[in-house]
Amino acid sequence: MGIEVNKAAKVGIMTAALAVAAYGGYRFVSRDAGSDGGYRVWAHLPDVTGVAPHSRVMISGIQVGTVDRIWLDQGHARVDIKMNPDTPLFVDAAIGKRASSLIGENYIVLTPGTEGQAQIPDRGQITHYIQEPSIEQLQGQVSDILKDVKSVTESLRGSVGTDTGKDQLEKILKNLAEVTEQLNETVKENRNAVKDTITNINNITNQSQPNINAILGNLRQVTDDVRKMTGATTGEGGKPGELRNAAARIDKATTSLESALQHADAVAARVDRGEGTLGRLTKDETLINEVESAVEDVGEMVGGIGRLQTVVGLRTDYNFLANTIKSYVELRLQPSEDKYYSIELVNDPRGLTTFEQIDVDTTNPNDPPHYREVRTVTTNAFRFSFQFAKRFGPFTGRFGIKESTGGLGLDLHLLDDRFELRQDLFGFGEQVSPRWRVALAYEFIRKLWLLGGVDDILNADRRDYFIGLQLRFTDRDLKTILPFVPASL
Repeated sequence: MGIEVNKAAKVGIMTAALAVAAYGGYRFVSRDAGSDGGYRVWAHLPDVTGVAPHSRVMISGIQVGTVDRIWLDQGHARVDIKMNPDTPLFVDAAIGKRASSLIGENYIVLTPGTEGQAQIPDRGQITHYIQEPSIEQLQGQVSDILKDVKSVTESLRGSVGTDTGKDQLEKILKNLAEVTEQLNETVKENRNAVKDTITNINNITNQSQPNINAILGNLRQVTDDVRKMTGATTGEGGKPGELRNAAARIDKATTSLESALQHADAVAARVDRGEGTLGRLTKDETLINEVESAVEDVGEMVGGIGRLQTVVGLRTDYNFLANTIKSYVELRLQPSEDKYYSIELVNDPRGLTTFEQIDVDTTNPNDPPHYREVRTVTTNAFRFSFQFAKRFGPFTGRFGIKESTGGLGLDLHLLDDRFELRQDLFGFGEQVSPRWRVALAYEFIRKLWLLGGVDDILNADRRDYFIGLQLRFTDRDLKTILPFVPASL
């Protein structure tokens, strides 16, 4: 009798301790724990993609509340918000949706309005909307830019790279040769006139010799000045003349311009031949289609990660007959409302049971010459579960690995999914009959579940009864690191 009282006292103490620890954990992980005593407002939004219940509500980067509910109100998306009591909103307040990362997660942003205006009452409506740019709009702009680049390169190829363009260049060169020939013939035809002109100039210079001497003196002075300006060195400092220095700079600039033109010609030729990234974009239609397909694939992947929900479950059970504690750590990856993938690590004090079959040959006269031993080995090892779950109405079917063996599961959901009847059938081969476990679970506090049931029903020598607590919550920060987890994990 004393042993039974001692065991009941242990159960009571353990249940109380688990309840206190679970409530503390719930207060720690709950995002809306600081909004008690606040008030509620609501608004209609044109699109709530990426916004989930319990998302943050921000003003100037500071959280002032949480999303309490998202539902369809007369064909419009309605968002109910639970505000902190110390943050008032006025009648000209506005609401919008803003992306928090590139993977599609969004949160609600508010502008509080103008102080001095009337405040929005409890359960009042926010009527103004903030238009925020979205990832889809940015993708559309990038697609338009790529189309413009493609149009320009096609125009360049059609004007310069065609046979017509080459013919036009040959005609221009031919016209230039004809103009040069005509200019040479003109000079030959006016040779006598040029000779007469020179004779007249000689007569004029003979008659104007004194004036010419004066002019020549002035020219000599001018040429001396020009020589100083164009000389290699001038004065005692040996600095080059101003014109020579300027000519040197012009020559250097001309050389740089020629080099730049040569590079431009080389680049244009590579583009025309379809070489390099830009050339391939102008020539290779397959590459352009692959780029567009890659952009679409990236958009689909980012959208899928944005819809993914990561649910964490921490559970502890007390087994009455075995007088042991069994612990579970579960991660659910839920891409949609009606299916999820469950990854679970279990610490079961009863251990993992395996069977070994040994064939023995012996010369011992007391034993048969050949016999077979079947050994049952139980090790204290962690058990691993990985199951795929699909929901059909109030039922959810599960299939995969359950506690390191093949297993099946069927769950029944009632009372807005706050009451569950869970059944698991696994452990085929550990005993004569498989391991059948039935449990009832009730969410008596948000995110905190109370469980109780029977384990290993079909095997009387291993049957046990248990009671436990589970903390189940959605970790929206966990999915941001999933794309960077190594594939080998």
